[in-house]
Amino acid sequence: MISTILLQAGGGGGLMSMLPMVLIIVVFYFFMIRPQMKKQKDHKKYIEELGVNAKIVTTAGIHGRIVEVSDTTFLVDVGSGVRMRFDKSAVSLDASKAANAEPKA
Repeated sequence: MISTILLQAGGGGGLMSMLPMVLIIVVFYFFMIRPQMKKQKDHKKYIEELGVNAKIVTTAGIHGRIVEVSDTTFLVDVGSGVRMRFDKSAVSLDASKAANAEPKA
């Protein structure tokens, strides 16, 4: 009887009221924050590995082949001798990987 009165008075209610908030934070970390950090890490690694003659697709959808690599930019031949300079962050990871993939028979 006394223990139920203490529990109802808030003897253990503080910890139990914090539990849902802690669970929400854990869920957000594993389903939203962690995958985004992994994707950014993969994108940075992919950009560092790109070199001359690699096919790329920009986030704007422009297809081309890398002609020159500098610290923060790529010089890209987009066809007919037209060359454009793009920031390295403008390269789309998923689309560029698909462009470089071997076509399936």
